[in-house]
Amino acid sequence: MNATTALLSLRGVSRTFTTRRALLGRRLDVVHAVNDVSLDIAAGETLGIVGESGSGKSTLGRVALRLIEPDRGTIEFDGRDLLGADGRDLRRERQRMTVIFQDPYTSLDPRWTVERLVGEPLRIAGGTSPADQRDRVVEALRRVGLEPDVLTRRPRGFSGGQRQRIVIARALVTRPKLVFCDEPVSALDVSTRARVLGLLRELQVETGLAYLFVSHDLGVVEAVSDRIAVMYLGSIVEVGGAETVAQRYGHPYTAALVSASPAPDPLDRGAKRRIVLRGDPPSPITPPSGCAFHPRCPLAQPVCAVRKPPLRADPDGHAVACHRTAEDRRLRGADLLDLLRGEPTMNLLTPEGTPT
Repeated sequence: MNATTALLSLRGVSRTFTTRRALLGRRLDVVHAVNDVSLDIAAGETLGIVGESGSGKSTLGRVALRLIEPDRGTIEFDGRDLLGADGRDLRRERQRMTVIFQDPYTSLDPRWTVERLVGEPLRIAGGTSPADQRDRVVEALRRVGLEPDVLTRRPRGFSGGQRQRIVIARALVTRPKLVFCDEPVSALDVSTRARVLGLLRELQVETGLAYLFVSHDLGVVEAVSDRIAVMYLGSIVEVGGAETVAQRYGHPYTAALVSASPAPDPLDRGAKRRIVLRGDPPSPITPPSGCAFHPRCPLAQPVCAVRKPPLRADPDGHAVACHRTAEDRRLRGADLLDLLRGEPTMNLLTPEGTPT
């Protein structure tokens, strides 16, 4: 995909946050939340972003919709420079981009009725009469399987799944083209999660929505996405088709995420053990030199500590940022996972949780 065919296109986007300043205002501690990220999302496509907590996934989504301003880079939405939009133009663009937040309860004002909650984006955007707003609210609620008799009720009277449907209705009421789904099912139980994911897919088929879907759960991301991007410490380390990344992954970090996915049968003695990386991710205030993953990587080489690997793409568009697997393209999927599990000098924990 190229930028001319993308609904949303990011090029070289970075964002830092200052956590501590000197007395004269000089920045002392700077968090590198998003680091030189480039990606595209086509109309009607779902791009999943997966990674550990603190990897920069949610910050990337907020930057992409300009809920947070980037420090540098360019963002185009539907062929327009989003960073150059201001005032009325920006409000118009915001009607076509919206967000589904993680917790369906805290993202809803408990004092407001469903009608006010769902209709608020229309009131902010302006240009519609109260009667039209009500009709649009009813239409959005029906799309998510809720009837107009809920209009006068408040969030506390609904289950978690119903609240998330209200949040989705609010996201749809402006008839957007792009929805940023920020961990939209992590607060739901398994059965409700499946129903909400099915609803999101049905709405995409009906309306042609594009989703930027963020989650720490690779299994969920694989199930809903057309393409997957894997983030580690603010950078994209692997990106490609959902099945390719989930089955033929080429980055050791992605392999660790795959091994952490729950087994279909947890009692299966033949199921292979999980790879548990030693230690926590490095601090984004003082990121490692070279490849950010090298302090935790069992395949790290001397070059990994001094030179950041570029995203190298295969002919099918599957791109991986790893010096080691770039040398041997056969290290993909199960072969890479077996190497990580079987290397005697791995920088990992044993199944008992003690250092090797």
